[in-house]
Amino acid sequence: MSNKFIPYGCQDIDDDDINNVVKVLKSDFITQGPTVPLFENKITDYCKVKYAFTVNSATSALHLACLSLGLSKGDIMWTSPISFVASANCGLYCGAKIDFVDIDPISYNISAEKLEEKLIFAKKKGTLPKIVIPVHLSGHSADMSKIKELSCKYNFKIIEDASHALGGSYQKEKIGSCKFSDITVFSLHPVKMITTGEGGLITTNQESLAKKIKFLRSHGITKDKSEMQKDPDGLWYYEQLDLGYNYRMPDINAALGISQLEKLDKFVSKREAISNYYDRNLKNLPLKTPIQNDKCISSRHLYIIRIENKISKLNHKDIFTKLRGFNIGVNLHYIPIHLQPYYQNLGFAKGDFPEAERYYNEAISIPIFTKLTTNQQDYVIDKLKLLTL
Repeated sequence: MSNKFIPYGCQDIDDDDINNVVKVLKSDFITQGPTVPLFENKITDYCKVKYAFTVNSATSALHLACLSLGLSKGDIMWTSPISFVASANCGLYCGAKIDFVDIDPISYNISAEKLEEKLIFAKKKGTLPKIVIPVHLSGHSADMSKIKELSCKYNFKIIEDASHALGGSYQKEKIGSCKFSDITVFSLHPVKMITTGEGGLITTNQESLAKKIKFLRSHGITKDKSEMQKDPDGLWYYEQLDLGYNYRMPDINAALGISQLEKLDKFVSKREAISNYYDRNLKNLPLKTPIQNDKCISSRHLYIIRIENKISKLNHKDIFTKLRGFNIGVNLHYIPIHLQPYYQNLGFAKGDFPEAERYYNEAISIPIFTKLTTNQQDYVIDKLKLLTL
């Protein structure tokens, strides 16, 4: 047994990151100062997008994205069942009805074919969605050109849940460029591509959405005279024009984000090398390794293998349990959202999305992070060989 636990994911923090945060801690502003807009500007440059906004989590980002697109009671939102619950909860926060579209059996993202089938049926019933949220699982983009084509035909808005995908590309465009969507959101949680401790990002090219997001992120309050309903009482004056939220990111977190962003492409390259090493050394085992579409450059946030019970000497659950016993911090991303008790109370049931459920019964996320060593990878590979051959 390995003496040291190997997590499935881990942040990569160095002295430059620490020094950048300390610099802000020693400055006059540690919350709402100049560092947040500086980080946002660097994101717009990186993603080649017009507007970027920091928030305190990707969950907040999803909520603001839905609100800015006017999602409300009586509306319908669709997403993938294979994601963290936040991808669906954001619609419920707005009072909308939630539904899911089954996943593609190869990419594990929302299936564009199933989406089209469901849209045809929904149009006949008068139940078309206002918003569809594709999720870029593992950092591998969904089929966005097809989804964009369907959005034009069926008149729905698109929010890319790119929580896993900062640093990735689709059709030679950085994910976050919003070429195929109205809004993109990212996570900056410690296990993601870069981290701000906790935090999220929102990008868009639409000025009207940018104004709403900026406004709702900070209590629905404006200090801009041109937006006020009356002349200011004085220099101190502000107006609350809507019910907003305190979803802001502090300068301390943004300072870490700026330093991390400088290393993002290096992080992606390192994850690519780790993935390639797994690919070469797992190819003869009775399991499925990730398949990358040639339209995409994945950020490789996760490395998901699938254990088919019928061809392995141990079943999926046994292998997962034994890997944990070997101090390998495997995980499962994710339990299908529609199988959660809360969603079953909303009317969803086992069998509703069979491909997602099949995935759940076979998937295991094995360790991938920038500081993962070849020796650690070899240990993971050796244990998988022991358990499957």
